[in-house]
Amino acid sequence: MTTSQIPDGAIVLRTERLLLRRLTIGDLDALAELYADPEVRRYFPEGTLTREETREELEWIIDVYYARFGYGLWATIERETGQLIGRCGLLPWKVVKARSPGALALDGPDERPAPGHRHEVELAYLLARQRWGRGLATEAALAIVDHAFEHLDVGRLICLVDTRNEASLAVARRVGMVAEGTVEVDGEMLPLLSLTLARWMAGRRHDHPVRSPEAGDTAS
Repeated sequence: MTTSQIPDGAIVLRTERLLLRRLTIGDLDALAELYADPEVRRYFPEGTLTREETREELEWIIDVYYARFGYGLWATIERETGQLIGRCGLLPWKVVKARSPGALALDGPDERPAPGHRHEVELAYLLARQRWGRGLATEAALAIVDHAFEHLDVGRLICLVDTRNEASLAVARRVGMVAEGTVEVDGEMLPLLSLTLARWMAGRRHDHPVRSPEAGDTAS
């Protein structure tokens, strides 16, 4: 079974404390509650999202990220409670022409990506405020990095983190991300962190072993 053929709700990754599975429209209530928390959304330019805005994002994740790219943001489930406590995963960004020569500029992907168009892949993680400070974001991020480099055609991963968000920056550094200048996103210059396949292979971590789910394995 290829990644793009994984059924809705299928588990993508398991860690010691988490399950990461594909989001479904049935996750709307839990995701909307998460996106309505101003602390959780503090460093997002658009701030909190309404239920309808959350639905639009959820549909885009399912219809574009999963269907066109084979990956995206995944429901992050706490194994002990079975609760959806976040959404973590991989985000494709389309490389576009920058205003400054030689600079890197990114934009959201097209609904129907053109063959051969270059994309960068962002490592993204967001957890409910009640689960902060327990190492869960790092646990999820390490598993996602391993999955990306082991199972996807990815030469490097990037992180786009607000410089004020010290906790998220710390997670990025723990998985091996290093500063690599800046990137232009929607006309703004943001700090760019990256981890290449070569660096990941050289310093591969085994602190959080990941068991790949069996074909057809879904969350109960």
